Amino acid sequence: MFCRVETDDGLVGWGEPVVEGRAEVVRSAVDILSEYLLGQDPLRIQDHWRVLTKGGVYRGGPVLSSAVAGLDQALWDIAGQAYGTPVHALLGGPVRDSVRVYAWVGGDEPARLREQITAQVDAGFTAVKMNAVGVTSPLTTLAETTAVVDRVSVAREVLGPDRDVAVDFHGRFTAAAARRMLAELASLHPLFVEEPVVPEQSHLLPGLVAASPVPLATGERLYSRGEFLPVLSAGAAVAQPDLSHAGGISEVHRIASLAETYGALLAPHCPLGPIALAASLQIAFATPNFLIQEQSRGIHYNKDADLLSYVVDPEPFRFVAGHARRGGRPGLGVTVDEAAVRAADRAGHAWRNPVWRHADGSFAEW
Repeated sequence: MFCRVETDDGLVGWGEPVVEGRAEVVRSAVDILSEYLLGQDPLRIQDHWRVLTKGGVYRGGPVLSSAVAGLDQALWDIAGQAYGTPVHALLGGPVRDSVRVYAWVGGDEPARLREQITAQVDAGFTAVKMNAVGVTSPLTTLAETTAVVDRVSVAREVLGPDRDVAVDFHGRFTAAAARRMLAELASLHPLFVEEPVVPEQSHLLPGLVAASPVPLATGERLYSRGEFLPVLSAGAAVAQPDLSHAGGISEVHRIASLAETYGALLAPHCPLGPIALAASLQIAFATPNFLIQEQSRGIHYNKDADLLSYVVDPEPFRFVAGHARRGGRPGLGVTVDEAAVRAADRAGHAWRNPVWRHADGSFAEW
């Protein structure tokens, strides 16, 4: 879902406020928050952010934070255009000239895994991320554990020692199962393991960090500095805020600084569209403790549209040797195909994530 903000002198900023599977609810939140923004000075970004996030008695959560995130992206886009400079320059200037990105290869349905990874290597990527499993037992069987190790072994074989594989547990394991799996995967040297447990069990991270020889990453379902503080204190090695969920550019910039004080690296979550990725890249260019960027070109969730479906010029998303080059276009640096966006809006869309169940019929984490 995209959000368009226009100023009275004709500048247009774009944002991407969305909660996957709950886009319509976020749209309503954007409508409500816009009541405050209309008539305000668009360049007072930090003041607006505080009012939008703290002006109500009830705060936070994915819907409100995502609505604010999209509006915040659009305001930074406007500011960059007003000052004639990229957003990363407004954040203090670039600390790198290119950003390493990784490609998704699925993994929970592994039949074509070798072929998929080979294709990404041939496309120049130096890192891939894969799901560890689909539906799995609360305490993994030997067969399930072996299957995960076998799939990551295939990835390591294709990638060799000079490229990286990250493994997403997606909160599908219990802490005990995750601890067992981390030990089994250690010899394959994953770049990191993502979401070893669901975010509501973040209090279990200290024990997992202490037991794990693999760096642990988390944060796609955390929405503020306050929520990141305990997981960083627990020793998470990689923070993964989502620019379309965690309060936008303003808050993720602060989360990155908080992570740096704990020696943690930033790898923004972004299986979304071009505006979210453009915002993520602006953060990456200005963040010293940045690690790697997720992006959605060819991701297995996409069906009818892809990353480039709603942009006029794909150049900002042209990856060379697995990296995005820093550009000098003002704002977020992306030109949205507004006609294509409005056509998609008229067509309508209501994506829902699947609901998984174990063999006995009980609920399973997706």
